[in-house]
Amino acid sequence: MRAIDLFAGAGGFSVGAEMADCNIVWAANHWLEAVEVHSKNHPTSKHACQDLQQARWEDVPAHDLLLASPCCQGHSKARGRANGNPQHDASRSTAWAVVAAAEHHRPAAAIIENVPEFIRWSLYPAWRMAMESLGYCLAPHIIDAADHGVPQHRERLFIIATRSQHPLMLNFEHQERVPASKIINFGGGNWTPINRSGRSQNTLRRIAAGRTAHGNRFLTAYYGNERGGRSLDRPIGTITTRDRWAVIDGDHMRMLTANECRAAMGFPENYQLPRQHRLAVHMLGNAVCPPVARDVINALKEAA
Repeated sequence: MRAIDLFAGAGGFSVGAEMADCNIVWAANHWLEAVEVHSKNHPTSKHACQDLQQARWEDVPAHDLLLASPCCQGHSKARGRANGNPQHDASRSTAWAVVAAAEHHRPAAAIIENVPEFIRWSLYPAWRMAMESLGYCLAPHIIDAADHGVPQHRERLFIIATRSQHPLMLNFEHQERVPASKIINFGGGNWTPINRSGRSQNTLRRIAAGRTAHGNRFLTAYYGNERGGRSLDRPIGTITTRDRWAVIDGDHMRMLTANECRAAMGFPENYQLPRQHRLAVHMLGNAVCPPVARDVINALKEAA
């Protein structure tokens, strides 16, 4: 099966598609650094670095499956969805590139990934009707990566768009959940004393609560709704585009390494990341978990 990857980013959708025996013939992103990373890891694919709302779809190879992860920041609760915010409005508008691509190529199927709030977008009914007018039936699925062997709780929306008589609702067999302990290397990273000068009192309170609940080794979040600690015996919380999770070991702590974030996302160990930590974490936080993409594509094949 030939596939293209829109808004390809670090390449999680592409990796998952290849796990499902798809050939990524074309991938695109507007961010040069992301295109460079994708090119290193997928050297046989054709690549484009451009604003996909300005794409020339006639130049894109023919394909059977369209994969797309339009920008999610304008929908995400983490970033806010205020009407009239130009940055968020522009972010949300990237979804229309999916319609343009589908209109030109009419692939048999498309899979669109985003945050669950995407379907509450004020223009989602219009976007859905545009896809339906092209002959696609849409089946939204909310999927937690932790149910697919990924050591991370990460709920995302996957819309299955097929040129079929009825929407295709996919069936999945949930896998055993993988604990965060499987991805943490206690011998690596840059550890610092918890009680060093300048440490935030909020951080110290979260660590104290975590220690009470989980002992000397656990995870804690630097922001978000995790008020205390998180057991290493359960999947980690969502990996985001900036450092969020700290590892606690006795009286020392450190942030997750980029390699640990890569493992938490379900990427292969040999997947090449940017050398700069901040850039690597940013790309991973925006990525699709490859095992989830694999399972969605395989389930689509079985249902089609």
